[in-house]
Amino acid sequence: MSNSDTSMAVAPGETLVDGNRYMRDAKGSLVPIEIIKPADQLEDEVVRKVMEHARDLSGQIARFRGHTFTDLGEFDALLEQEYGSTRGGRKGNRSYQSFDGLMKVQVAVQDHIDFGPQLQVAKQLIDECLNEWAAASRPELRAIVTRAFNTDKPGQVNRSEIFMLLRLDIEDGRWVRAMEAIREAMRVTGSKTYLRFYERPAPDAAWEAVTIDMAKAKGGAS
Repeated sequence: MSNSDTSMAVAPGETLVDGNRYMRDAKGSLVPIEIIKPADQLEDEVVRKVMEHARDLSGQIARFRGHTFTDLGEFDALLEQEYGSTRGGRKGNRSYQSFDGLMKVQVAVQDHIDFGPQLQVAKQLIDECLNEWAAASRPELRAIVTRAFNTDKPGQVNRSEIFMLLRLDIEDGRWVRAMEAIREAMRVTGSKTYLRFYERPAPDAAWEAVTIDMAKAKGGAS
């Protein structure tokens, strides 16, 4: 009997060879069904069932995401044609709302930021400031600097703490140059577009998010 023989039912994940049923293990070897533990067979069956639903749902979300970007894009094109300008800011962030004010769709673009070698120059200048200020420098400031540059992975930084350093109002010339170096070190390496949905029961009520995790869905616009 060959693999193409359909006289014997073969379950998903099984392979039929010369009339014998096998399952392929993680090493790629064919293992006879008879020596596979029932619990392992049941686990395989459950996982395949769940994954089938997961793939279907991922496909639905991807199609919904694509249709949503298409619908919003067509609306933007109509506005651009009517007013002669594009909707939203430079980054493409924009918001759409129902006439009754109860539903809202937001498009948010998040930049992925990396840092160039200027960041090391900034770190040296910041260290000079902290060493000279010594006891005069607040413990909170030292903590921010420590969290900004000390991470689990060498060469990486804590971006949120770096941005917090930029918000500090310190007039020391070295600090000012350090902040300039940080800004020059910033590099946008890419971006990700997110769709967010909100609704509320009344115009004066708080917005509540309609949660749909589309970030990892395959396909669709990005």
